[in-house]
Amino acid sequence: MDNSSQTNLESDFPKIGQPATRALSHAGLYKLEQLTKVTEADLLKLHGLGPKAIRILNEVLKEKGLSFAKKG
Repeated sequence: MDNSSQTNLESDFPKIGQPATRALSHAGLYKLEQLTKVTEADLLKLHGLGPKAIRILNEVLKEKGLSFAKKG
């Protein structure tokens, strides 16, 4: 049995690795639209979420005409 499908059941995130996906879900983030309310800096503070995952998420957000929240 593969438990990863249960973790991603509600998520629309791209493949960014299990540690990053878990970090987002533990922070209550499951949808790309939710990422528009948080900054990259805030996400990088989450254990398991690094620059590579941020880059992938940023690319997907841009494709949808979205972006992370701005600092300030």
